[in-house]
Amino acid sequence: MTQPDPVGSPLWWVKHLYGQLQEQRKRFDLYDAYYRGRPPRLPWLPDQAQEEFARLLSLSNSNYMGLVVDAMVERQIVEGFRIGAELAADMPTWEIWQANNLDACSDQILLEAAIGGCSFLLVAPPDGDGQPLIYPEHPTQATVAYEPGSGRRRRAAGLKVWQDDWTGKQMATLYLPDKIYKYEAPKPPAGPTVDPRWEPRRVAGESWPARNPLGEVPLVEVANNPRMLTGGVSELADVIVVQDRINKTLADRLMTQDFGAFPQKWAKGFPSEDVDGNPTRIDIGRNRIVTSDAAETAFGQWDAAPLDPYSAAKREDVKDIASRTRTPAQYLLGEMSNVNGETLKASESGLVSKVRQRNRSSGEGFEDTMSLARRAKRLATGPEIIETKWRNPEFRTEGELVDSLTKMATLGVPSEALWERWGATEVEIARWKKQLDEQAARDPLGQLTQAAGRGIPGDAPALEE
Repeated sequence: MTQPDPVGSPLWWVKHLYGQLQEQRKRFDLYDAYYRGRPPRLPWLPDQAQEEFARLLSLSNSNYMGLVVDAMVERQIVEGFRIGAELAADMPTWEIWQANNLDACSDQILLEAAIGGCSFLLVAPPDGDGQPLIYPEHPTQATVAYEPGSGRRRRAAGLKVWQDDWTGKQMATLYLPDKIYKYEAPKPPAGPTVDPRWEPRRVAGESWPARNPLGEVPLVEVANNPRMLTGGVSELADVIVVQDRINKTLADRLMTQDFGAFPQKWAKGFPSEDVDGNPTRIDIGRNRIVTSDAAETAFGQWDAAPLDPYSAAKREDVKDIASRTRTPAQYLLGEMSNVNGETLKASESGLVSKVRQRNRSSGEGFEDTMSLARRAKRLATGPEIIETKWRNPEFRTEGELVDSLTKMATLGVPSEALWERWGATEVEIARWKKQLDEQAARDPLGQLTQAAGRGIPGDAPALEE
């Protein structure tokens, strides 16, 4: 009988986190199918009718889940980081972000987190004098464990698992605060197995286990709207059942269109044979008149099956999605008429509030990541205050924004704060400041005015008589 691995040993962590990853993968695959518009649950039909109506079932899906996620994620844009007690903008941190292409990768990270509840970032030390390396990790390939009672802030271990494209083997890298262990397992017979046979994976030129140079688990979770005990939650968690209802309504409507939307005609008392004894036929066309010599013959048609009730039912379900996810109804219904700016702003207020709340939880993951990267770059020696700077999720016209900033300027708000409200990036703000300084250097009177505005009289040049 095989003895169990000691609790807390490297192999125990690999097996424990692999099981956790399998559950995480199941949840993500379900929500991802709905996001892509390929729900695994088809509308219910009687067994004897499923084959006949297979074509209609393939047409019955209307993907609102993708729109719910995209409407939120498209407003989550990172524009910089503030460091230290004064929360000043920090260009070296932003350079690390840019060097790792995280402008685009952060969109992917936030998208996967909104779909499945979480995604991950992996930090590695720089190779030589370059920037630290930050890799986005998919929630079906990475997971972390937290120390009990840590409030999900202190990571105890992290696991990255993938299947090698060349050999088909499963590869696993275990990250502990002090060591990094690499394992491999034979190619699974049919997809991932519950308990692969993990063996140490030796890499030429590397020790086994390798020392963790960061002294901390470098795998960071970016959680979407996390709960205290269960972690991140998918944006689709409680509305996929409404999507199922919509798909069922569409399937019923399509069947009604095929079999009940066209008026069915009837005739009674019509002779079965003509005067020559031949079977009679009723030929109907726009250039024909149907007649009968029998006095008792009558013609008529049944009413077509109404489709409006199906459309109304679908509309009510779409409203349920809009109210539960705080997605503006015009996004989902595609309807907008005679709407002024204030009404439009009010309709999007719920989505704006949700985005700001989601940014706070997602920002914790980004801040933790950049803190590790700064220590890897030797920009910091320990934990420090970091704040993520997000773009304003509220869409406003340029005229409204300029008017608002002009009024704020009359209240003495500094120019740099107004630039941030405008939506300028850290790079743009640094360039504008440099251009202002160069302009002031060419204009002594402008330099005097600029120095006076900063409250530094001693910096002002003396004007010649």
